[in-house]
Amino acid sequence: MKKRLMEMLEARKEEMIQIRRHLHENPELSFKEEKTAQYILDFYKGKDVEVQSNVGNGYGIIVTIKGGKQGKTIGLRADFDALPIVEETGLPFKSKNEGIMHACGHDGHTAYLLVLADCLIQLKDELPGTIKIIHQHAEEEPPGGAKSIVESGILDDVDNIFGIHLLPMHPPGVIGYHSGFSMAGRSYFKLGIQGVGGHGSSPHMANDAIVAGSYFVTAIQTVISRRINPFDMGVITIGSFDGKGTFNVIKDRVELEGDIRYMNGETKEIIEREVRRIVSGVEVKFDVKCELTYTSDYPPLYNDPQVTEQVKASLEAANDPDIKQVMEYPMMSPSEDFAYYLEKIPGCFFYIGAIPKGVEKPYFNHHPKFDIDEDALIVAAKAVGYVVCGYYGWE
Repeated sequence: MKKRLMEMLEARKEEMIQIRRHLHENPELSFKEEKTAQYILDFYKGKDVEVQSNVGNGYGIIVTIKGGKQGKTIGLRADFDALPIVEETGLPFKSKNEGIMHACGHDGHTAYLLVLADCLIQLKDELPGTIKIIHQHAEEEPPGGAKSIVESGILDDVDNIFGIHLLPMHPPGVIGYHSGFSMAGRSYFKLGIQGVGGHGSSPHMANDAIVAGSYFVTAIQTVISRRINPFDMGVITIGSFDGKGTFNVIKDRVELEGDIRYMNGETKEIIEREVRRIVSGVEVKFDVKCELTYTSDYPPLYNDPQVTEQVKASLEAANDPDIKQVMEYPMMSPSEDFAYYLEKIPGCFFYIGAIPKGVEKPYFNHHPKFDIDEDALIVAAKAVGYVVCGYYGWE
């Protein structure tokens, strides 16, 4: 069965590439992926599977492949939303939707999973269990699609779950994994500081919001340097400081926005507590009013060690020329809403190398010039295929 599945995938490599290019040309933003969702639904028309659409808080799609034999249920997930980025790749199939781009590889994720799912549908009589194909909307924009799909209960019967991400860290053929906490959780905050405006020549008659905001920017970095265990990961970034005004006018109000990353729940709680304490201190020290919005977006991603070891073993035993190396990756600071699935379902999220050929310094995900080597699509399909085979004992 394993050999048969791999031969089916190899025969459809070009189809994966064409699907990816179609999706790349027609990207849609999170929660607005109506045409992409319809394209996916059209792909499954006439196939002997159960298809559920509009799952969760958007255009999520669940395709249930019921095997001919009883057994465990697994989930395979790919996301399909794009980003608000103006594409600069110059590809012949670059985005037709101005200001929107598949700059994170979700077009490739969807392409490989569509073809893999179709192959598994054709083999389902020999399948000792059930596979739920999860085509997920809105990974890029909190609250994301994963959380709502989990909360819908549609995956309550899933025993284990798997997903991949295309990353330009290694060339195609290199597959990375990490056991335990693997990707960072993320929080967002917005701080408005209201002072009293005035003339630049008379600061004693005003209450400078820019000074208060600048103090906050400096003080908040002490949370990482003086409140977090040095062996724990934490990052605070002020990405926006809106205080534009006139050179000789003391600003009465500023707004700041920030991004916070952490690798465990304890660090998350410490950072939030300390941010709130500093905001309270700024109010007292500078006699200003602060309005703080603080939201937790995606939790840290935790790969179940036992399931991850099974994934590693299946990939290392593949003996496939398309899979050249299986290696341990370090923990990574980007966030991924696949973490919501893993909070409830033991599973593994791993990485597929995708550096384009001839590129020494590839552009990373979310860059306007981000691209992948399309050979990574067959690697992704085979890798997840080998995981499925290993899980169900297909030889």
